[in-house]
Amino acid sequence: MCGIAGIVSNDEVNQELYEALTVLQHRGQDAAGIVTCERERLHLRKESGLVRDVFHTRHMVELKGTMGIGHVRYPTAGCSSTAEAQPFYVNSPYGISLAHNGNLTNAARLKRELFRQDQRHINTDSDSEVLLNVFAHEMQGIGKLRVSPDDVFRAVSAVHRRCRGAYAVVAMVTGFGVVGFRDPHGIRPLVFGEREGRFGKDYMIASESVALDVLGFELVRDVAPGEAVLIEKDGTLHIRQCAEHVVHSPCIFEFVYFARPDSIIDDISVYKARLRMGDKLADKILRERPEHDIDVVIPIPDTSRTSALQLANRLGVKYSEGFIKNRYIGRTFIMPGQTLRKKSVRQKLNAIDLEFKGKNVLLVDDSIVRGTTSTQIIQMARDAGARKVYFASASPPVRYPNVYGIDMPAVEELIAHGRTDEQVREALGADWLVYQDLADLVESVQKGNPSIPRFDTSCFDKDYVTGDIDQAYLDRLSEHRSDHAKAKRDAAATAIDLYNTV
Repeated sequence: MCGIAGIVSNDEVNQELYEALTVLQHRGQDAAGIVTCERERLHLRKESGLVRDVFHTRHMVELKGTMGIGHVRYPTAGCSSTAEAQPFYVNSPYGISLAHNGNLTNAARLKRELFRQDQRHINTDSDSEVLLNVFAHEMQGIGKLRVSPDDVFRAVSAVHRRCRGAYAVVAMVTGFGVVGFRDPHGIRPLVFGEREGRFGKDYMIASESVALDVLGFELVRDVAPGEAVLIEKDGTLHIRQCAEHVVHSPCIFEFVYFARPDSIIDDISVYKARLRMGDKLADKILRERPEHDIDVVIPIPDTSRTSALQLANRLGVKYSEGFIKNRYIGRTFIMPGQTLRKKSVRQKLNAIDLEFKGKNVLLVDDSIVRGTTSTQIIQMARDAGARKVYFASASPPVRYPNVYGIDMPAVEELIAHGRTDEQVREALGADWLVYQDLADLVESVQKGNPSIPRFDTSCFDKDYVTGDIDQAYLDRLSEHRSDHAKAKRDAAATAIDLYNTV
């Protein structure tokens, strides 16, 4: 999962792109990058690390220009590499920069095509670089000295024909403008907004509406699936549907975990969707355990707070903050490597013993993926003196990998894969366990926008919306994403770094 932003303004955009990426930092903490355009000259800064660590004053003063794009990276494959930090750039044609959120499911085939047919070299393992070169090749095929809006839209249409999977994109054509587009299923989010600038309108494209809010942009709407939004450097706006077959199928896990609660995605309030998840989960508890003995509901911060508070209200049970979070530790779910995830839990959370001692505690989390974090937190509750520890997940059991840009790992590392709910409970060490029903989760989100026909729920039910995922693909994915494979890549990268420093 990544965060992207693009701005075309009447003023310098470096500081605003920095602020946008800071707001989107929850979507990726591995690397950050910004590229700006000053007339015909590009200025690029990207590096591994958090936004605040990548950009210092000496970098910001060099990022000149009134349009630019930015990116925060979360490595789907689990490896950290500055070489794969975005935005990516190709000089031919026109000079194109691109930042991407999602995952191409046919990246391997496209990479072969780019080399054999298009004579383009891919320098990293990133599918974002593949997507950039597909887009650049289609732009180059136009064969014109000066690009036009029609040319850009034709290239985006060709990208839709060639690329499969999930992609929300911002790209910048040097000296011309910024374009944002979304795959025909709209799996990953993308919005655009406008504001009155000093000499006309400014425009912004971003992964989440909250990035627009903090910079004073008014949300116009989501970029529709298959649609492209082009802003020329003078502020002229063009919008066109570029895909022939569109089936709106946004990722439901955005609403469960990734998006900020103050964001609006596909006209759905993430906050209200999570409130409804809490209601539905409480109703299930009342059906299955009407005589429950829960003394207190405690959320596992931060994402589950909204659902947990509503659940407690529905049950008529006390809600309490029993864990204090260290704000300077990253999101455990998106940390590469199991060793780092294990180490971070006790550093990230500390229990307030008074809220646990002698009580029957219901812990609420947004999801259970590997189960490692949940197991440690349940033990922390027991160590703090809880008499009984119950556990509730605001989403259904995660039993299958996500192939659209979320690092839900090798299937054998998912605690719910091949296990019943009771077996998961035993593995976690909880006194009882309750999962959200998938139908209730879908209803909780869909109620915010009934016009959306379906959601990508593949990590729960193995129903991959793009229709191109088979077991062979999942097996290859498992080999690449397993913690063992990640450890080997990290060890190799460390060895190279050590060799280079000798």
